[in-house]
Amino acid sequence: MRRGKFITIDGVEGAGKSTQIDFIYNLLKSKGIKLILTREPGGTDLGEKIRELLLGNDIDSMHSDTELLLMFADRNEHIQTKVIPALESGHWVLSDRFTDASYAYQGGGRGLDVKRIAELEKWVLQGFVPDLTFLLDVDIELGMRRIKSRGMKDRIEQETMDFFARVRDSYIQRSQMFPDRIKLIDATKSIENTSQQIKNILLDL
Repeated sequence: MRRGKFITIDGVEGAGKSTQIDFIYNLLKSKGIKLILTREPGGTDLGEKIRELLLGNDIDSMHSDTELLLMFADRNEHIQTKVIPALESGHWVLSDRFTDASYAYQGGGRGLDVKRIAELEKWVLQGFVPDLTFLLDVDIELGMRRIKSRGMKDRIEQETMDFFARVRDSYIQRSQMFPDRIKLIDATKSIENTSQQIKNILLDL
């Protein structure tokens, strides 16, 4: 059986990931591809509980190292029990965020040493990487305006503009380091324009 493809979609808050995930899902399904949707943190029963800890507002503070370790604990459970089994069964997997988010949020945003993140990545993923990553890029101020209408913000969404500026810079650096895998998408224009950029790349895959 042919192994499925693993596609991830990432970006700063307000980049429009949810809308484009729906677009990608419907496009692939229209091509007859068996597809599973998932997310990080989360995606598994254990992962959803970890997600509550990471994003919930009932915890006053969390050490940055703890946050990083919880992210990778979630990721290990995610790939071992859901992502890899699905790929091996021939399904494609589309994930809302993956390891690039740890480099951006915990590395860029929190200022953790990327070498330490790389050690965790090596230990948990053992060389496993997505086939394709869409990085939706928007100006931070535009992204923040977009999420204002969502109502109550989660723990990370409440961070400062400077924090998200560092996150965005880190994401862009990642796209420059891995241009074959990470495709930088200008998500500042219309939804249709963003979708068309994604479609042009996705049909090649």
